[in-house]
Amino acid sequence: MTAPQVQMFGLKKSAATRAAERFFKERKVKIHFVDLKERPIAKGELARFVQKFGLNALLDLEGKAYERSNLAYLRTTEEGIIARVMETPELLRLPLVRGGKVLTVGEDPEGWARMLEG
Repeated sequence: MTAPQVQMFGLKKSAATRAAERFFKERKVKIHFVDLKERPIAKGELARFVQKFGLNALLDLEGKAYERSNLAYLRTTEEGIIARVMETPELLRLPLVRGGKVLTVGEDPEGWARMLEG
């Protein structure tokens, strides 16, 4: 049996990203971490999360970045918002985690635990 592993998209300074990292490390899960400050999330990868949760569920509507972005007031397409998110990852509820067929958004210990059941 191969050791479980997850792919995590987040920011080092995000508390929820650090919580996810701690959760998986405590359970000896290999993490492929993508720091969104250094590398934007691939469009296809982001699309997978958008398809499952819907774009609004991925946005951190309470966050300062969202407030500063004026996205709430802009008339823009989903495509436009996705472009924005790719250049400003703070707009997302991080981390985005993929383990097997399970995807999670934000701090979601129950979802992370499901990834390890596979």
